[in-house]
This record gives sequence, C-alpha cells and structure tokens, in this order.
Amino acid sequence: MSSMLTHAIRNLPASSAWAARGCNLLLFLLIITSVSAVQPKTKKTLAKSGVKNIVVVEGVRIPFLQSGTSYADLMPHDLARAALQGLLNRTSVPRDVVDYIVYGTVIQEVKTSNVAREAALGAGFSDKTPAHTVTMACISSNQAMTTGVGMIAAGQCDVVVAGGVELMSDVPIRHSRKMRKTMLTLNRAKTLGQKLSLISKIRPDYFAPELPAVAEFSTSETMGHSADRLAAAFAISRLEQDEYALRSHTLAKKAQDGGLLIDVVPFKVPGKDTVTKDNGIRPSSMEQMGKLKPAFVKPYGTVTAANSSFLTDGASAILLMSEEKALAMGYKPKAYLRDFVYVSQDPKDQLLLGPTYATPKVLEKAGLTMADIDVFEFHEAFAGQILANLKAMDSDWFAQNYMGRKSKVGAPPLEKFNTWGGSLSLGHPFGATGCRLVITAAHRLKKEGGQYGLVAACAAGGQGHAMLVELYPQ
Repeated sequence: MSSMLTHAIRNLPASSAWAARGCNLLLFLLIITSVSAVQPKTKKTLAKSGVKNIVVVEGVRIPFLQSGTSYADLMPHDLARAALQGLLNRTSVPRDVVDYIVYGTVIQEVKTSNVAREAALGAGFSDKTPAHTVTMACISSNQAMTTGVGMIAAGQCDVVVAGGVELMSDVPIRHSRKMRKTMLTLNRAKTLGQKLSLISKIRPDYFAPELPAVAEFSTSETMGHSADRLAAAFAISRLEQDEYALRSHTLAKKAQDGGLLIDVVPFKVPGKDTVTKDNGIRPSSMEQMGKLKPAFVKPYGTVTAANSSFLTDGASAILLMSEEKALAMGYKPKAYLRDFVYVSQDPKDQLLLGPTYATPKVLEKAGLTMADIDVFEFHEAFAGQILANLKAMDSDWFAQNYMGRKSKVGAPPLEKFNTWGGSLSLGHPFGATGCRLVITAAHRLKKEGGQYGLVAACAAGGQGHAMLVELYPQ
C-alpha cells in the first residue's frame, strides 16, 4: 500500500492547490501505514506496580531418556549436576553470583536426600551457596521455580537457580517393616545371645521387599488406574487417546528434527557415549498402538503403554533473576514469570484434574481470558488425563457442579496446544517436567510471535499448578 501511495503522490499536478492538500493527506496516510507496519499491536504487560519483575534468563535440560537406558548406572545428583553444568556453560553466569539453588524431586535417593545441595557442590558451586530440595509430585520443579520467584520478589535474593531431577532407573527398594525393625534392634544388641535371639525370630516373609509404586497413599490406587476411571467418566474412547498420543509423538519428532528443542544440552555419560537427544520420541501407527492391551484396568480399560507417559530419567535447570540484576549483568531475558496458582482437589475422583481448576484462577488473577493466551504447555501424564481436562474445561455443567463457577473457562485450541510435543513423547522425569514446560513456553512465544503463555500441570495427591509466562520484549 505504501508503494501505491508514493506513486500517486509523484503523479499529482504540482501547481494545483488541490494537489497540495491531497499530497499532505496522502503523506499522512503513508506515515500511519508505515508506522503500523513496523510496530504491530502488542497486548498489555502483566507487570504490577510495586512488584519486582522476575525473569527467566535461560533454561536447559539434559536429554530425557527412558529408564533403564544410558543413565541407568548413575545417581540422581549426577543428572542434576549435568543440568547445572549445562546451564553454567550456556549462560557463563559466575557461580558466586547465584544466591540460592532449589531443586524438585519425587522419589528421593536416601544417600542424597537433599539432592540440590549435592548437585550444586558437584557442579562447582561454592559451599557457601545454600540449596534445598522440595517435593510436590509431578509439580516439584514448578514448586522449585515459584520458591525462587518468591525469594527474589521478597528481596532475599537476586539470582536463583531452580530445577528438577528424577532417576526412575534406580528407585529405593526397602526391606519389609518387620525386617527393618529387626535389623535396627539387632544393631543395638550388645551380647551374642541377644543377637542370636533376634535372628531366630526372622521368618521367610520378612525378606519380601517393599517395591515402590506410583500410587496414592490415601486411596492405594495407581495413577494409571485413576487415569482410566477419569477417561471413562468423561467418555473418552481408546481411539481418542491413541490419536492424541500419536499427535504428541509426531509433533515432538517434528520439533526434534527441526532443531526447535534448543533447551536440550548434551551430556557425556561417564563410561558411555555423549547423549544428545531424547530417546522416547517414537511415532507409531494407530494399528500398532491398537494392538496393545490395557495396562491398568483389565480387560476393558483404555489406558495402555502407548497412550501413557513412560518411566523417564532426566534433569532440568533454569536461571531466574530480578529484571534489574539480569540487565545489569548484560543478559537479555527470555521471559517474565508472572501470576501463578496452586490448587488441590479430591485425590480419588479428580486426581489428575489440576489444570482444569488452576487455569481459570490464574487467568482471573491476571485479568485475562483463554483467548488472550498465545501458547499453552500442559503436562501430559496420560492421553486420557489431558483429554479429560480439556473436556472438563469446556463444560458448563462441570464448572457449575464441581468448581463453583457460573460458566466454563473453555478449552485451549489445539493449534496453540503442546505443538512441540509433550510428556507422552518427550518423557516425564517427575521432578524435572515443570522447568521443561516453562522454557518451552518461552521459546514457543519467541518463535511463534506470541506474548502470553500458560503452563499447567497435574500432580499426584490431587494437586495442580498453573503459571503465566510473558515474552520479554524483543
């Protein structure tokens, strides 16, 4: 249009008064058109008066691998250390600038119960840098991040590293309680007679190990069983779940091949080759997926190994700063971390519906609607779980009868939803997933030209989390 106006101006009679007025008008239109072309409309910032701006400077993760593969001989702090070193290498942030380190994990290794501290020391951080570990099931690294946000907002810190780690290849397997009690008592026995007396009381069933299970303590029900019931409650078919799982793997493969997963840093596994990419991304076919038998509710369940997230090893790390500190150090942040909420609901019938409850709350805090969100990154524990959340979010009946709301919040449009894959394909190392969601949202906002991202996740215990991510001005 600007070239058309320029051509018109050049061809007007120069001596005409009308031409002069027309020329002025056309010049004005040309200026307006040019300005609008280079300055696209932007949405309001979510910054709040009197509240510090907290930014994501960078986020990384080592490749997420299926348990029992390349990380099988390591310990959790080895993976967390690798993620921390990857973050240091990518950002060149001086170790002594970091005020605090927080890590999330679910299944703790007894020898390194405060895995944040052990990983920090292994990565070369000063022994004067405090570090602690949090656990909140699948939203453990979400909690680590928001703990860091709170510390920066309160003025306690300027620079916090948050992250998460999980090593499902080597989970603690305990003796039975009877055996543990006997062994502890035996350790305190002073005479040979006392020791022999205790040993004589040991029975064969004492040696039966207590195997860990991804199950709710309050209900004794596995998450897969809960996902199956949730899918049934929302009338989600096996076909729909398999189709969604295939979508996740297909999109993840496309993102991986297209070089979009730039948060992944290589990890030289001691004694083995360097790992450079996730190994659980495996697009299949509907026919192959359809051959698998139900994994939890047999024989009529719809949740299978193909439409569930797999047991995963991995670690992540993210560098958070106050905006002032980041700019003073010469960094160009990737995104702001804005409003966030945590929710809890019935751990039996609504175990995995955290995103449904958290999403409207975080939007209302920020004065936004679903239509304002450019990028959605939701945790995919099971295809049935994610589809149940989308149906619940799009149901007036559910909103009115279970959430105390007048109307539904609405479901995210799929063209904005997990378009680089999700936990079903990329993997789900419980404690590390939250950081992946946040940094992926930031990268997608930049790549796709959006401004607001919404991250949401469910967690065992019937809890959930949602956070708003705002792209940093480019």
